[in-house]
Amino acid sequence: MLPAAIAVFLTLFSVTESKQKDLYTFKVVNSRGKLVSLEKYRGSVSLVVNVASECGYTEDHYTDLQRLQRDFGPYHFNVLAFPCNQFGQQEPGSDKEIDSFVRRVYGVSFPLFSKIAVVGTGANNVYKYLVEVSGKEPDWNFWKYLVDVSGRVVEAWGPQVSVKEIRPRIAELVRQIILKKKEEL
Repeated sequence: MLPAAIAVFLTLFSVTESKQKDLYTFKVVNSRGKLVSLEKYRGSVSLVVNVASECGYTEDHYTDLQRLQRDFGPYHFNVLAFPCNQFGQQEPGSDKEIDSFVRRVYGVSFPLFSKIAVVGTGANNVYKYLVEVSGKEPDWNFWKYLVDVSGRVVEAWGPQVSVKEIRPRIAELVRQIILKKKEEL
């Protein structure tokens, strides 16, 4: 009977713990090997995306993601890009090669993190969290999770939904930040 009680306690404890977390409580490694706390993005809207350099969605997504970053960031909005090689082996390069490629070809100025797994037993904790709270698991490259200023997932979309289609939703969240800041002055 005691092991069952311990199991129930541990289950309740882990559920409580996961409910207290938000995206900005995690730490990740960037594409240059430095540990980064996502806490630095609290107070801004984030679009978390699993990216790949050799995917059919690469050109449109990277172009539109950079446009979002240029238009709304970095004080109110950031794309947070996580390279992933799990789908079609379409992100085969090293972190350094990926970083160099996206900055040279697409002029990427948004944060790029170290290559990770986003699904399965080896999935990065950030993606375990995103999947758990959204109920939506990536099944291909360029899944997008929209995260509010408090680190809560607002919405999630697969790669077939273009960045242009979700831009109005992002613009509205950024607008709310700007209006709130004006009210505080």
